[in-house]
Amino acid sequence: MYNLHPAFSISPTPSRVGDKVKISYHGLLAGAGADQVWLHTGYGQGPWQNIYDYPMKKIGNEWEQTVEITREGQFNFCFKDSANNWDNNNGLNWSYRISR
Repeated sequence: MYNLHPAFSISPTPSRVGDKVKISYHGLLAGAGADQVWLHTGYGQGPWQNIYDYPMKKIGNEWEQTVEITREGQFNFCFKDSANNWDNNNGLNWSYRISR
């Protein structure tokens, strides 16, 4: 499990195509009392492809969602709430290399 970042943890890492990856979010939006958080995902460098927003489930003080990794290459993600506030790593987002 990757848990070195203060905003989220992700498991399993490294991830491969076909893996179901659990992302737990406990960053700025969770701490500010968001009533809903979405996991915003996409693949690729530059403009994201296969963009999808997953509603996250509140579990205690965290928000969780499990997604299936469908492509190799770069998997990107960030978080947003129902008021359209974003936690996106200061505009850099977060990303991981996915292998087959």
